[in-house]
Amino acid sequence: MMNTTWIILGASSAMARATARALAEQGAGLLLAGRDAGELALIAADCRLRGARMAEAVAFDARDPSTFAPLLARAAAEEGELNAAVFTGSMPPQAEIDSNPALIGGVLADNFAGPAEFLHMLAPMLEARGGGCIVGVGSVAGDRGRLGNYAYGAAKAAFHTYLSGLRNRLARAGAHVVTVKPGFVDTAMTWGLPGMFLVAPPEAVARAILRAVRKRRNVIYTPFFWRWIMAIIRLVPEPVFKKLKI
Repeated sequence: MMNTTWIILGASSAMARATARALAEQGAGLLLAGRDAGELALIAADCRLRGARMAEAVAFDARDPSTFAPLLARAAAEEGELNAAVFTGSMPPQAEIDSNPALIGGVLADNFAGPAEFLHMLAPMLEARGGGCIVGVGSVAGDRGRLGNYAYGAAKAAFHTYLSGLRNRLARAGAHVVTVKPGFVDTAMTWGLPGMFLVAPPEAVARAILRAVRKRRNVIYTPFFWRWIMAIIRLVPEPVFKKLKI
């Protein structure tokens, strides 16, 4: 991976940190993008110690499109294979959204609109280079609207659909898109939420992501058993599903 560069959006999240560390150990170059400059600088220093060819903190805010072009310009300066992994997201409690619907705009920006706009700006660069990979981290919540988080789930469902179309587009240029649908993961976003079960460590998600990149998988659930859990949930008839508290 000595001539490979990864843009990591939302790089201060637990899953992103674990993925960045694994990539650093393989010698990749890393552009760690997010809002918290101080935290990103610490992550970059850690990645350099782990063997990253290059690790830099770069400003990025999914709600501020003015931060997109500088990051893309920095990425364009790197030679070789260019990849991106999207970990951005926010999940206010559904009860808060119910009492303040204006929060939906931020949820859409963080989980779908901002990342999609950035990736649409990045896509021509991958097409011009004739390769590369994009990893988009969605959620099992996007597979069906559930009472407890349907605003968040709707944003992730939109992101899943976008990634599917982008995968179709970039395949024609030799690039690849992986859609990742995690179940419950031990992160700051999920800490303290009721009803959590089968919680995965971020490191396990990172391993699954890099394995999917190597094998050029299209869509993965992580841990793997969420594929079967969500298959069952999707099959529940709507008259029954609307009575369930899940």
